[in-house]
Amino acid sequence: MTQTTMPPARQIAASVLDPELPMVTIEDLGILRDVTEDDQGRVHVTITPTYSGCPAMETIREDIVTTLELSGYRHVDVEFVLSPAWSTDDLTDAGRDKLAEAGIAPPGPVHAAGGPVALSLSVRCPQCGSLDTRESSRFGSTACKSLWVCRTCREPYDHFKAL
Repeated sequence: MTQTTMPPARQIAASVLDPELPMVTIEDLGILRDVTEDDQGRVHVTITPTYSGCPAMETIREDIVTTLELSGYRHVDVEFVLSPAWSTDDLTDAGRDKLAEAGIAPPGPVHAAGGPVALSLSVRCPQCGSLDTRESSRFGSTACKSLWVCRTCREPYDHFKAL
């Protein structure tokens, strides 16, 4: 009898897509905090919401469980943790690139407490690169995005809010 080896649980969990931003994985987004597995095949996944009350968290939990179970893991537990709080600084460079490729302006870095407060007067258009843009609505297609319009190419686009 041949024994099949499963990919590590972390690798599998990291591949789960965000339901509101399906161009990025939960690892790209930076919400995947930890994955542990024991010799009994039990997996414990720790994730942090982008903000408390994020409506996508239950779907993400279900997607993690389903993806790991389809890969052969039978006992999967997903824990939500609020500390340390998620920040847009947790986005990976690959995640920022994927957002930009999908036409969503990625957030700039958030500076550490006690440092200077960054002031964004404009958000670079992901379509044409212009800084001649304006915020159209504080809330975009999801609560974590705002809607912007480029005055140069006249295209609307989402901007992932810096948190």
